[in-house]
Amino acid sequence: MPTGASIPATVTSKQTTPAPGSGATVAVPEPSGSPAAGASDAPDNCAPRATAPFRSLAAAVVVVVEPADTAGSGSSDPQAAVAASPVMASTATRPRIVVTSLVRTNGARWFTAAPGRPATPRYRGSVARPTATHAYVADGAVAETFEAVVANVARVVQGKDDAIRLAVCCMLAEGHLLIEDVPGVGKTTLAKALGASVGCSWHRIQFTPDLLPSDVTGVTVYSRSTGAFEFRPGGIFANIVLGDEINRASPKTQSALLEAMQERQVTVDTTTYALPEPFMVIATQNPVEHEGTYPLPESQLDRFLMRISMGYPDRVSEIEMLHSHGDRRAGAPDDLSPVVRAADVAAMADAVRLVHVAPAIEEYLVDLADATRRHPSLALGVSPRATLALQGAARARAAATGRGYVVPDDVKALAGPVIEHRLVLTPEAAIAGVGPGEVLHQVLAGVPIPSGRPAGRAQ
Repeated sequence: MPTGASIPATVTSKQTTPAPGSGATVAVPEPSGSPAAGASDAPDNCAPRATAPFRSLAAAVVVVVEPADTAGSGSSDPQAAVAASPVMASTATRPRIVVTSLVRTNGARWFTAAPGRPATPRYRGSVARPTATHAYVADGAVAETFEAVVANVARVVQGKDDAIRLAVCCMLAEGHLLIEDVPGVGKTTLAKALGASVGCSWHRIQFTPDLLPSDVTGVTVYSRSTGAFEFRPGGIFANIVLGDEINRASPKTQSALLEAMQERQVTVDTTTYALPEPFMVIATQNPVEHEGTYPLPESQLDRFLMRISMGYPDRVSEIEMLHSHGDRRAGAPDDLSPVVRAADVAAMADAVRLVHVAPAIEEYLVDLADATRRHPSLALGVSPRATLALQGAARARAAATGRGYVVPDDVKALAGPVIEHRLVLTPEAAIAGVGPGEVLHQVLAGVPIPSGRPAGRAQ
């Protein structure tokens, strides 16, 4: 998150001091200025109205109030605590936040925050001081930081702007990425460049036939020095994990990722260990080399938010690649410097979850999922997890373009990377040469797009 962005130090509030142990609410005035870019081009029933969390990213404000900070500021007013909070004066330490409910009263937007809890690895809202006063203001910085990460990765991955944007979008949606393509097109380079662009922990696991589940999750060993059993974390304990050639490991080892990818935790010897946040698995595999490989089961594929392919570069990009990568010492992902911190990625993901999804868009998502389940060429349609994944990815795409609401084009643009790898063809369709992409195209063409005006609205 850019540290140069300023945060307003004024928040209007009529809220009294919250009771100990209860949530706190702070009123935020209506944003001034013009709507977000592109708002006028969106259908009327996609942009947020009276009950929307916010109209644009510039208006998103979340406040968590802690009585200790209120007392420390010399006032019992939550507004004074917010104004006195260190994060109001600097964006260098923007924390993770949790919003439990959103209400609108008398023209002001009220964000009800969860009360403070003891800091535990399993609590998604835990920070250095879990009950400190915090404020997070998204003033268009999500789109700005998104472009900064894309530009940094593009320094070593030439001519693959679409693949890079999908990878960063997947990260903001808190999903996992599967990169599947022929050898030598930059799958691992993309994964390493993305990890190098984020200032966080990064591990690589080279999946081989002799890799064991304990190599991934970790193992409990006896320490002679302490006389007790100690847990030694495996390669999965990092913010970004690259699983290279994932289909070369046995199904037993592949299954070690199931709990980590879905629940962001690992259980070893009946003890559960939380994984760091943010957490993302980027896996690669080759679709043309099947000797000595084990295809990923449907339960594993369904845990990947997106599956993308790199493709061959165009002529201009390949010539540029020869110039920049002719010297093996130049243009490597290891040469990249981080342009965003792990805490910034977590804060951006929080802002993405607040992007407004209109009821018409939600119905459109469910209609798409239902159409895949009833299509005659499909033996298995998409699961509810896939519907949630498509909504999250659409929110990330909207935030990356500076919009605070989802439009149908967001859903259609990401339907392929999010849905296609989850579809299972019937034997008859496979024999006839029908592909999942063709079936998905039929589904998108057959489901009506939400109209520009909600039903019953005056013309």
